[in-house]
Order: sequence, then C-alpha cells, then structure tokens
Amino acid sequence: MTPDPLIEVDRAISELRRGALVRIYDNNMSFVALAVDALTPDNLNILTQIGTTAPKLVLTGNRLNVLGIDKSDRPVSIVSHPQGLSLDLIEYLVNPLAVMRAQPDMTNLEIKDADPLAIACVTLSKLSRLLPSALIVEGDGNPDIFSVQESSIQSYMTIAAQSLIKVSEARVPLENAENVRMAAFRPRDGGTEHLAIIVGEINTSEPVLVRLHSECFTGDLMGSLRCDCGNQLRGAIDEMVLAGSGILLYLAQEGRGIGLVNKLRAYQLQDAGFDTVDANLQLGFDADERNYLPAAQMLRMLGVSRVKLMTNNPAKMASLGKHNIEVVERVPHIYPSNRHNEGYLNVKATKSGHLF
Repeated sequence: MTPDPLIEVDRAISELRRGALVRIYDNNMSFVALAVDALTPDNLNILTQIGTTAPKLVLTGNRLNVLGIDKSDRPVSIVSHPQGLSLDLIEYLVNPLAVMRAQPDMTNLEIKDADPLAIACVTLSKLSRLLPSALIVEGDGNPDIFSVQESSIQSYMTIAAQSLIKVSEARVPLENAENVRMAAFRPRDGGTEHLAIIVGEINTSEPVLVRLHSECFTGDLMGSLRCDCGNQLRGAIDEMVLAGSGILLYLAQEGRGIGLVNKLRAYQLQDAGFDTVDANLQLGFDADERNYLPAAQMLRMLGVSRVKLMTNNPAKMASLGKHNIEVVERVPHIYPSNRHNEGYLNVKATKSGHLF
C-alpha cells in the first residue's frame, strides 16, 4: 500500500518535535535524522550508535553565511568534523542565542553540498516549526523508527494546500461588524486550520475586497506594539464594513511562516540589535517563509477569482497571480507607527519592498 504523503509527513513532524528519530529515504539511500531543537546527550548517543557514519549537521546557507563560515550560494550544506561534532559545536553552529563559555574550535570543519535527502531534512524541520537544521547519519536505523519519503516532504505544502476542505462555517457578529461569517478550512491530513472572515454579502461577479493576514498571536491577540498586525487586522475588517463586504483570510503562518517560538527567538535577536530580516537569517530561515497557495485555494473554494487586495506587500500580489487569482487593484493598508515598530516598518520598506 502506497503511503499517503500528507499523513506520512504529519506523523514525521510529530516524531521530530518530540525528539524522536525519523528515517528519510528515497529509492537509493536513507538518512536517520534528529532535530537539533530536541538534542540531548542521550539521543545524540542513540543516533551515533545506529548510523553507519558519524553524525553530520545539515544547515541552511543563510546560517552558514551569517556565521562567516561559508559565503557560497548553497541553500543547504552538510557540515562534519574529522573528530566528530561536539554538543557545544553543534549548538554554536545552529543557535545564535546559545550561551557559550568559549567559542568552539571550528578548524577543520568540512562543508559540502547537500543532496536532496539532506535538503528534505531541513524542509521537515521548517514544517515542524523548529530551527532549520538536523543531525543525520546514513543508514536505515531500526524498524521502530518512523520513515518518510523525501518526495512526500518536498511536495507536502502543495498537496496540503490543494487538499483543503471547508469543515465549518458560522455567523460570528463582531463589535464593529455584525454581519460576519467565519469559515474554517482544514487540510486532509488534519493539520492546522486556516480561517476566512467573511464580511457582508460577497458578490463574486465583481472583484472582492480581500486581505491575506498571517496570524500574529502577539499583535492580534496581545496588542503588541512591535508590529502593525493588530491594527491591520482590525482596520481591514473596518474597511470591509465601509465597503459593504470583503474577505479576510486568517492564515496559520505565524512569524512570516517560522512559527511563534522562532518568532520569539527572532525578537530576542532584534533586542540584541538585528533587524527583522537579519534576525530571521541569523536563525537560518529565509526573510519570509510564507506560502500563499492555501490562500488562493480558499478563495477559489469561496468562488472568488478576482480581488482588490488590501496590502502593502507586492509579494502577496505576485503570489496570488501565480496561483491564478487575478489582482485587479492594490488597496494600500497603512497605519501610523509607534516608537516600538518604527524600525520594523522601515525594514519592511527598505529590505522587503513594502509600499508605504
């Protein structure tokens, strides 16, 4: 029986997040991987014992670039050491927030291009909302280790988006918008839901006022002043009420797709002097890890093919267009800054191309 790619990857994510080993394989070879976020002396010892090679570290090019170790354009690399990788060295290489007594000796580090299996290890770590790195050994491990195909990992985001189904919809009157419905969309593997907040009665024969809003626990719920997300969320709904209708897609992509825990890590780095883009790169991520295929799929399921997009981000416009949703107009979505988010908004403009 052929494994279901979505279920395979969903189970592998659970294993990786709890510190278990995961076997990643293709037709030719296999790796056993361990998330560095879950690294302990005990599970490193287990990984070492079951492999046919010494553990190696898979890292993104972003992380190696900011460390100054490798300035090539390799997106992912494999790092090893003739004497083996110590816990301190692994922590130093992966975690910019690691507290080190002394910088580990990095002489004789060996760096080589990652093959598709190693790249899949990093992709799986990102899907797991962990730091984008993994320790790997060659070999099959043992039968108790959960196995996942490399091709399933690489196709997961596309298949998950295409498999979205609407699982519920209800009337949810809001303080300043009483005629509101909320619909939940879930991927077939039972993963995290995305939401559509539907204001008023939608006329799909005309372009629909739409905002793509990535969830932001700190800004949307807690009222954080470090970003403008809360203002954009509530302001978008207010604008839709004034316009008579609209749809806000609330996408499960916290922290530009890196997850809440990693966003808090990025905040620590920002407090140490890095800007929002550089903080993501320090952690090994891209500046923006979001994927807007789920948004396009949700709009199609709501019968929407043409939109007036409420955004300052040209990348959102381009992404919807790539996924066959026509953006007929960009509606600016700007709110005043405060002393806590002035730098954040400036970086959005200068590094991320946002239009203010």
